[in-house]
This record gives sequence, structure tokens and C-alpha cells, in this order.
Amino acid sequence: MTVQNNIDVLVLGAGIVGVSAGLHLQRRGLSVALVDRRDPGEETSYGNAGIIVRETVEAHGLPETFADLFSYALNLKPEARYDWRFLPRLIPFLAAMRRLGGTGHDAYPKAMVPLGAAALGEHEALMRAAGAGDYLRKEGWLRVFRSRKGFEATAPMREAAAHYGIESQVLTPEALSEIEPHIAPVFHRAVMWPGTATVSDPGAVTKAYARHFSANGGAVLRGDALSLRPVSGGWQVTTADGEISAPRAVVALGPWSPDVLEPLGLSFPFIVERGYHRHFAPRGNAVLGRPVLDADIGYVLAPMTAGIRLTTGVEFADRDAPKTPVQLARVLPKARELFPLGEAVDDDVWLGCRPTLADGRPIIGPAPGRDGLFLAFGHAHLGFTLGPITGRLVAEAMTGETPAVDLAPFAADRF
Repeated sequence: MTVQNNIDVLVLGAGIVGVSAGLHLQRRGLSVALVDRRDPGEETSYGNAGIIVRETVEAHGLPETFADLFSYALNLKPEARYDWRFLPRLIPFLAAMRRLGGTGHDAYPKAMVPLGAAALGEHEALMRAAGAGDYLRKEGWLRVFRSRKGFEATAPMREAAAHYGIESQVLTPEALSEIEPHIAPVFHRAVMWPGTATVSDPGAVTKAYARHFSANGGAVLRGDALSLRPVSGGWQVTTADGEISAPRAVVALGPWSPDVLEPLGLSFPFIVERGYHRHFAPRGNAVLGRPVLDADIGYVLAPMTAGIRLTTGVEFADRDAPKTPVQLARVLPKARELFPLGEAVDDDVWLGCRPTLADGRPIIGPAPGRDGLFLAFGHAHLGFTLGPITGRLVAEAMTGETPAVDLAPFAADRF
């Protein structure tokens, strides 16, 4: 095998974070190779609700206490499901959450709101450059609450958002029917987030960014990220085109990041949250204009180019375990109560994984004790939202620029 030495940076992972990092490094005059086992945008970046979240004031999907864990462990609620064999691995993670103050701690919004504020602008800049603007919609998104209790429990979150200047609008079923006439009035209240944008195909957006990266001279290579190793003068990885080396490398492998980092002596309090989706045709002339979270049940309906995407809540199980899409089957009747879904339009259920750290925040910046190695992973449910701003921050950190957002809350050594 040959060794290529004309690359400045290896970026491992061709999801939205890795592709965005490649683009921003490329813009700074660096030669970049993007390495993945699959084509860009075909893993975690593909299977999400396409929401560029603005209201990044609280983490979601994780039990905050052991009592919460026990209530979910019985698998009586569809928003979260646990493989009982996974629970012993989850308990140390929850202990780390408690030690770090929990994802509901004030540190979370202080760190994450600046990222959320920058997210849409960074996406729009890449969309203009990549010709992907047709995927963008600025219609906001919805959370509906079937119970008064569920709605009233959101008051602190809405107040926190307002504190940071993030607008929300409370709607009655009658008011919502004026903008979404095909959502059934089976809920107590809805909350609209008008400042949140969405896309109609997140996988296609990621692929468009990757094509723009390639068109500007970036290399997209098939390779084994697990082969990353330090060599004299930098880092090396094995690809289908041979051994590729560069002075610097970025690990943006989402749920697979620990597989590469732990052999290098880098370990973090980390779990994977699994989730499922499937596309359905609307019945008759029904139209859904924006994503909607059925908050008391725990699923999202999102209008996509492929149909109405039904996404589930969280499944806590081994990352590589076989599919167990029971949550999708459980929420489908409730989804059909809310919106007239027809038959499935794809052949199978999609399974993806969300990489989550114990304080709910990603790691963005240099790897401690590893010269030339940078980290960009752990975005939990906000990977698609934060991919472009993360890519910019990694590029700024690597090239010595002052980052657009303070990186201290995202430093790897905070653990």
C-alpha cells in the first residue's frame, strides 16, 4: 500500500459534523480527506426529524434520576424503552450525570444556547454554497400536549427559552387548526417554536454538503476509522486507496467515536441512544406543514420528501444489537389519531444511534494529550442542528482563530 502525504487533515466520519468540519477546514486553505466506511450522510445524519433546533435550553431523552430509570425500565411508556441487559451499563452513566449536575443544570443552556443561536445561519451559509436551499423551510415546529399536566410541566422550559430571547407561542386546538387543518384536536395545547427551521431531507442535505466539499478538491475516501494511529509527524489511517497520513486528524464518528478513542487512552462517560423511523403516505389530501412532537406519547411526525416520517423516542440498548422496533408499532395508532397516516412507503424500519455524553453537551476541540488530534462528537439529539457550527468551531480551533463560540464548556478535559 502507498502512503499519501499531501493531506493536511484527516476527518474521520462523513456525517453532518464531519462533512461540515471538512468544508470549514477546506475554506481555510487546508487539504482535507474525509474518511468513512459508507457514503456521506448515510448513518445518524440520515435518520432524524430534520429540525434545526433553536430552543437548546434543555437536554431530552435521558432519565434524570434513578427513580425515572426504574419507571422507564418497565417499558410501560413508549417514549423510552430499555433492553434490561443494557441497564447495568446505563447506571454508571446516570451516576456521572448526577455528579456533573445533570442535564437540567444551568450550565447546559449557558453552553448550548450560543450554539443553537448560530446553527441556522451556519446551515444557510453551507446551503447557499452547496445549492441545497430548496430543502430549507422556515415554518417553525410544534409540540402538542394531550394533557393539561404535560403542557403545564413545560412552563420552566418555555420561561428559560424566553430568558434567552427564544420565542414560543401557545396555541389552542382551534388556533392550531388554522395553520395545520389535518392535525386532529386530540390535545390540550400546542406550543409553536416559530424561530426554528426544518429541512425536508436531512440525509440529502448532508450529501449536498459533501458534493460541494468534493467539487472544491476534497477527498472522500472509504476507510476503516479503527485503523487510526499516531505516526511520526501526525496520524495515519487505512483506506481503500492505501495508507493516508496527515499532521492532524478529527474524530467525528458520532456513536462510533469511543471505538477509535479508547484504544488511544481517551475515555468519556458516554452512551448511545437508539431510535427508529419509517415513512408513511398521508391519507387522502392530508398535508402536514411542519414537524410535530406528540410530547405525552413520545414520537415526532415530520414531513419529508419521502413521505411523513414517524420517528420514535429513545431505545437504550447495545449500539450493535439487532433492531427491536416495538416502539414504532406502539406509537403508530396514536400517530394515526393525531394525523391521517396511510400505509408505509418504505420496505423496512430504519435504526440509528445518537451519541450522548453525561452532561448532554458535545466534545468540540483538541484531544487532551494527543497532539494534532481534534474531537467533534457527542451531540445527542442535536447532531444535525449543530453540525455546521461544530465544523466551523473545529476549524477555528485547529487554525488558531478565535472561535465564534466559547469552547470551554465543550472541552474534552471537563470530564
